[in-house]
Amino acid sequence: MSSNPILALIRKIMQFFQHYTVADEDEWLKMTPSDVNLTLQLLLEEQDRIRAKKINDEDCNHPPQIGLGEEGGTLEGWSLQGVLLLIRHGDRGPMTHVRGIDSVDCGFEGDSVLTRYNHYLTNSSSSTTAGHWMKTGPFHGFPLLPSSPRACLLGQLTQKGVAQLLRVGDVIRQAYAHALALYTRPPAHTSTSSRTTPYNASDTTNIPAMYNTDDIVIYSTRYRRTFQSAMALMFSLIPPEKWQYLQIQESHSLSFCFADCACPQADNLKKQLDKDGKQVLGAHPAIGAIVQWMGATILQNQPTVGQSNPLEVRDAILSHICHDAPLPCRKISLNPQEPRLTSSSTQDPQDVINIDQDDITFNQAPPNTEEPDDVDPTGDQEPDIEGCVEKSHVAALMSYTQWAGLKEWKSLKMRQQGLLRAYGFLRNIVGYMLKMISGDKVKFVLYSGHDKTMEYLMAALALSSETPFIPYASRLAFEVYKSDKDTQFYFRLLYNGQDVTNTIALCEGGKSLSVPRGIRGDRANLCPIENIIRFLHDDYFLPLNATNFKDACLAQRDGYF
Repeated sequence: MSSNPILALIRKIMQFFQHYTVADEDEWLKMTPSDVNLTLQLLLEEQDRIRAKKINDEDCNHPPQIGLGEEGGTLEGWSLQGVLLLIRHGDRGPMTHVRGIDSVDCGFEGDSVLTRYNHYLTNSSSSTTAGHWMKTGPFHGFPLLPSSPRACLLGQLTQKGVAQLLRVGDVIRQAYAHALALYTRPPAHTSTSSRTTPYNASDTTNIPAMYNTDDIVIYSTRYRRTFQSAMALMFSLIPPEKWQYLQIQESHSLSFCFADCACPQADNLKKQLDKDGKQVLGAHPAIGAIVQWMGATILQNQPTVGQSNPLEVRDAILSHICHDAPLPCRKISLNPQEPRLTSSSTQDPQDVINIDQDDITFNQAPPNTEEPDDVDPTGDQEPDIEGCVEKSHVAALMSYTQWAGLKEWKSLKMRQQGLLRAYGFLRNIVGYMLKMISGDKVKFVLYSGHDKTMEYLMAALALSSETPFIPYASRLAFEVYKSDKDTQFYFRLLYNGQDVTNTIALCEGGKSLSVPRGIRGDRANLCPIENIIRFLHDDYFLPLNATNFKDACLAQRDGYF
């Protein structure tokens, strides 16, 4: 094989695409230098395109991508008793003030379900008035739709976010509505087939059949985006006549900790994780320079001293990526002391290939700022020149945050923080599981939360993931089953439609059953409910060297963790 470094780089790129064969190399050796350079350029452009598409698909979770996975189905010999569903809210505006965000169109058109939902809310006079929820409770007066159909407002749900949750609701309807009898309407008190006059509040002799909402429990944090996401999902799941009578309960914490919230050690672990993250970024100064430059380009309130937060910059740039907006630009000063960043036209291709590795290095050359030939250098000119965020910058940021995030995700501190933050939530989930298997009316429980809500719970369950980031409109479902042969009760765990039951420690290996699902020969994994009860009562605090929540939260001694 040739030792030519350019050919070696082409070989590495082709391996990235999984298209490499030894026979290809014989053809490359016949290329002229110009052909080699052209091939390299085309391959790098294709690599950038694939990476950009992966970011767009995985992080944005566009509505057309949302579909029925392995949820539900017919499990021979088993009856579905109930479902507990945790969701992350849908697409939203950035969490920090972003320059030029007014130019980004966060609307979503051409979706018939979204159009129907908008029409229903603006024309219904039952539980909504002008698109606001008017039932008594903690969310009285909350708007059901984003206040602007196109603007990316700070931390607010977008129309695209509404469309995402309408799709998720349809998935849940297909999977569970029939099995849980969510459409069952109690019989009317008297026959109404011959009635010719409308119903009114004073007439109690012939009350029409009403849907019962006792079988549904809904929790949401007190944010518009989580409330609106929950209501959009439920609109697709149940009939509008039942939807308008729903009762929404408030979770006072984004971790849904309920009665087990105050935990100093969880706060301490968060500070340690933040400190570790800064140290990791400090060990990669080239990435730090890119993050700093992107932050100065995008964020209105970038810190005057210190390093920009890569996650804040990532969140801000997603507002452009997820809405197909051009990457932002800014005026930059010709200050030789200012960090100089690589443009896609001058960056060393080897750096792009090694972006996921620890020894990441980037040439710190400035963006291409050459004046066009037709500009008179002696004329009046602006003191600043345009500099734009480029695809190579985004690729560097996304690759670094993915790598650093996975490193944190697999750390002991992250597991410990998840155990402490999610303890109250998991107790609530298990409590509803026990109600479902004891014949309680509750059949469906919805928790409308945030990425951190899901992150803490997944960490507590030691659920592995290929990415540390929770996409918009993600879903985590607990399905509760009863054996038709005896009184054995099992549960099934699904993340974004994928059965992950046997990937968590308390259900892995021989601890789960593999049962037939459907008529296509598929299989489903079922884990005994007693496993999660035993885990919560006996084994939960072992990684924390404690026996109960109070002791684990107060443990401060050096080396205790």
